[in-house]
Amino acid sequence: MKALSLFSGGLDSTLAAKFIQRQRIEIEGVCFTSPFFTSEKAKKAAQNLKIYLHTLDISKDLLSLLRSPPHGFGKGANPCIDCHALMVKKAGSLMQKIGASFLISGEVLGERPKSQNRWALDIVEKESGWGDYLLRPLTAKNLAPTLPEREGWVKREELLEIKGRSRQAQLKMAKLLGIREFPTPAGGCLLTDPIFSRRIKDLLVRGKLNLNEIELLKVGRHFRLGDRVKLIVGRNEEENRKILQLALAGDVCLQASDYAGPVGLLREEEDEMFLIAASIIIRYSDAPLTGGKVEYFKLPQRKKEYLEAIPIEDEKLETLRIGGR
Repeated sequence: MKALSLFSGGLDSTLAAKFIQRQRIEIEGVCFTSPFFTSEKAKKAAQNLKIYLHTLDISKDLLSLLRSPPHGFGKGANPCIDCHALMVKKAGSLMQKIGASFLISGEVLGERPKSQNRWALDIVEKESGWGDYLLRPLTAKNLAPTLPEREGWVKREELLEIKGRSRQAQLKMAKLLGIREFPTPAGGCLLTDPIFSRRIKDLLVRGKLNLNEIELLKVGRHFRLGDRVKLIVGRNEEENRKILQLALAGDVCLQASDYAGPVGLLREEEDEMFLIAASIIIRYSDAPLTGGKVEYFKLPQRKKEYLEAIPIEDEKLETLRIGGR
């Protein structure tokens, strides 16, 4: 008997896999990747549990969900219910391919207000198409028996009835089972980060969501200079390099000419926005309060031009900032 675990590498999914392993059922794992989360935690945890890990990229499907999530957003810009349904649907197809009999998940009833309440769990089961095959070992006794339980593939009496937001039960189980290494529950998905979420919602309003724009959201300070015009300003040398790598034809790159300072990328530029962009670049450079010269060029020509600018006032700067920081 084999089960396929939806495996993030966090404590809950690790415990769920461990509990089913204890019933002498073979486990393989599947984790998902996108521009917003990676497989690194899952790979490390799978190695510790000695289970084979499949990795599926769901970027294309997730971008479609972000544009119009049927069940809305959870924390930040995360379409959590629809994302979970998508993952279970993908896992169900993989389950068939590898000859597994059912799915397991580390979800716990009530642990997350938006995505793990009873209504949300029911939605995931129904819309994924694999609800009766989806066993949640940590909270199974709070839910109706699933096919693996009814058929006797797993012993329901050996499953758990954890519920609520406290993780004390999971931490106790981890200690008993000798699980010492596991990541903190926060920080796994960029879509739950408040600053990143505000930036991506700014893109969604303008219909600009694509992989290049998303990668730019991960670096620098972001400013909305006009309905179509945005400026991204690097915070260090690494971000300056990343911004230049992500620049596209038609983008304008700016930098203080005579003083150390950041690289700026002006996208969808308008002539009247050049001076504002230059004043922001000077604000973050080592130029004095009297200002300085800013050089800029438009890709792909790279012909440099110059203009003089004084630092923008901080009060005005904050009205233009997207997301903070």
